[in-house]
Amino acid sequence: MMKKSALLACLLAGATMCSSAGAADLAIGLKSEATSMDPQFHQLSTNTQVLLNIFEPLTKQDPFQKVTPGLATKWESVNDTTWRFTLRGGVKFQNGSALSPRDVIYTYCRVPLVVNSPSSFTIYTAAILDVTADGKNAVLIKTDGANPLLPTDLSNLPILSADAAGADATVTYKPGGKCEGMGKVPQSVDFNSPAVAVGTGPYKLDRFVRGSEMVLTRYDGYWGTKPDWDKVTMRPITSDGPRIAALLSGDVDMIESPPIQDLKRVKDAGFKVIDALSNRIIYLALFQDSKATAPNINGTNGKNPLLDKRVREAISLAINREAIVARIMGGYAKVAGELLPPPMFGTNGRAVDKYDPKKAKELLTAAGYPDGFEITLGTPNDRYINDSQVAQAVAQMLVRIGIKTKVDAQTASQFFSRRNKLEFPMYLAGWGASSGEMSSPLKSLVATYDKKTGMGPTNAGRYSNPEMDKLLTAAMSTIDDAKREVMLGKAEKMVLDDYGIIPLHYEQTVWAMKKGLSYAARVDQYTIASDVHAAK
Repeated sequence: MMKKSALLACLLAGATMCSSAGAADLAIGLKSEATSMDPQFHQLSTNTQVLLNIFEPLTKQDPFQKVTPGLATKWESVNDTTWRFTLRGGVKFQNGSALSPRDVIYTYCRVPLVVNSPSSFTIYTAAILDVTADGKNAVLIKTDGANPLLPTDLSNLPILSADAAGADATVTYKPGGKCEGMGKVPQSVDFNSPAVAVGTGPYKLDRFVRGSEMVLTRYDGYWGTKPDWDKVTMRPITSDGPRIAALLSGDVDMIESPPIQDLKRVKDAGFKVIDALSNRIIYLALFQDSKATAPNINGTNGKNPLLDKRVREAISLAINREAIVARIMGGYAKVAGELLPPPMFGTNGRAVDKYDPKKAKELLTAAGYPDGFEITLGTPNDRYINDSQVAQAVAQMLVRIGIKTKVDAQTASQFFSRRNKLEFPMYLAGWGASSGEMSSPLKSLVATYDKKTGMGPTNAGRYSNPEMDKLLTAAMSTIDDAKREVMLGKAEKMVLDDYGIIPLHYEQTVWAMKKGLSYAARVDQYTIASDVHAAK
């Protein structure tokens, strides 16, 4: 017999959400495809939003990024460098094994052992010195210095099953990827198998077919509130037109990021549209490694003009952000002067750079480039809302001040691979703050790249400001929230006043769905299937 919520979903939304056997199924059209079923491979929202249905961290973030209990029911600071996390009782993994401190230790041990991670999760574990069991239902985590953000950081590290991963009976934490008892550590491709991709979440992985679909089935042994759906099929439909068509035809019940220009048609067809301002900043990164040759820049006699602050400022002033928001984003965005929308934690009130092409030309001339130069702008064409259109608009605006800009657009998977190889002198990308506060974009996007410490993992522009690094490091070890917020604001201002990175706009996230569904819009933009419900 169908559960009441599932039956209600079928009655309200129609037959497409119900299989012939009477089970309640849900189909979601995604804008981008997850690159891996490994929750420690790539810190990418398209991965995270799928994997949070299967795996769960010790702490969770609600739709407004408030940290809440997950697999840990409570946590407390024992002293400045030690935290105690109490594990939730009665939790079992989808393979039947009980959650224990061993699983937590194994999870954090594996992070530095993931091969070829495009965005390493060591950014969250680099400061961890030790993880030990404190009895049968708690863990003690010791850090290198005070770490007030540890409970927030751990929300980004879902717990793996040590049994499913093939760990030894005893796992001992050692910093720097030197843990003992790890066995043969599975790599990302291994997680395509449901036998390895084992979590404690409300759904189990049924199958993952690259380019086609991810199918999840309900885990009846889940400790929390049971989800509404017996089966969820998540289909990557990267082109806007086909994604809209799939919704209108009933092939899917819900889609993310419907094209802004089609929203009226969607509403007129009887579908529900919800939206909310997100924490995602769309930005330009500029190649600033003084020890390397900048790729794809011509007309500068071999020099890298992006090393000159005046050139970077000229690029920012040449961009008419208001026009991009109005004409390309259809008003579903907000112009940005910072890396997070105020008044989120750590913002400093910096004004949006005004459109001033006259001053931009003057700055280029003063920098020694009166006739401009040629440059390539890399961008994904299927990752962010109207990403390639925004890049084209930016290119046209730069051409007007003499910077002849060629747009190199490709699919997200191609773009991220090339970006991580430092193939672009300038690129457009986005960042959603996983912690909901300023340390997230600072330590990932602009902190000096350091593989050993895990800082700057997404800083493919190789911007470096040692003074900012010093202030950021101090802020990240400051327990007092008020003091830490001021420090983060100052650190961000140092970067932005140096034009080390150029913010463009904050995305407004949009979802479209059948009227029989409800979903709480999230500032992190995640589309989490277990949070989709039958409308009441």
